[in-house]
Amino acid sequence: MYRLKKTVAMVGMMGAGKTAVGTALAKLLKVPFVDSDEEIVKAADRSIAEIFERDGEPFFRDREYEVIGRLLRGRPAVLSTGGGAFLAERNRGQIGAHGISVWLQAEPELLWQRVRHKTTRPLLRTANPRQTLMDLCAAREPSYRLADLAVESASGLTVEQMATRVVGALMTRPDVLEEI
Repeated sequence: MYRLKKTVAMVGMMGAGKTAVGTALAKLLKVPFVDSDEEIVKAADRSIAEIFERDGEPFFRDREYEVIGRLLRGRPAVLSTGGGAFLAERNRGQIGAHGISVWLQAEPELLWQRVRHKTTRPLLRTANPRQTLMDLCAAREPSYRLADLAVESASGLTVEQMATRVVGALMTRPDVLEEI
């Protein structure tokens, strides 16, 4: 049995497992799981693609900042953030002030294997989606490296095994998680 003292913000690339591992982690810790993108969609009553198209990315990023802030100030939970959320210094700042960030680190080739058949990834709607993903990984890695903790993903691990790995990393932080 565990007691989570701060919200755990899962960060990383699309396909890293933020939602799947985050959901399993929340079950293990017996806390709620929340997804910042889903909360934005609920509040706006339209898809992220529609928000981007109608209101633009700056509008979306402002709503993202507000939603992440609200979720961080709620009771401790596991929070899945959008792949671009942690790139913004203001989001990293509020996550650092009110929670802990966990980077689900995965090799670009593993990410590609996971996302290549998905049609729900607007950033990959390009002439060469594989190269786009590789470029995104390279561009975003410096920001992800700023996360409080990094947990490496491997292709042979189940979602539950990854969640257990995250618990192990969190246990190194008594200010965040303790066994009771």
